[in-house]
Amino acid sequence: MPKSKEELTTEIERVLDIMRPGIQMHSGGVELVDVDMETGKVSIRLQGACVGCPMSDMTLKMGIEETLREMVPEVTEVVAA
Repeated sequence: MPKSKEELTTEIERVLDIMRPGIQMHSGGVELVDVDMETGKVSIRLQGACVGCPMSDMTLKMGIEETLREMVPEVTEVVAA
């Protein structure tokens, strides 16, 4: 049975919670903005030192997206909000 948006959001937040301490070590943050149930696209907002950081694209794609796709199969892509 497919997950509800609420269930999927909770699952994504759990994974982000695991990643947050590493991001916070660099004075940054991450906020879940939206989950598109049709496409599996997750919108997040980087915060703190991540804003304007040249490494933020790499953090978003190679860190956050890769981990979410691995741990939450419904996630197809992560984009900055």
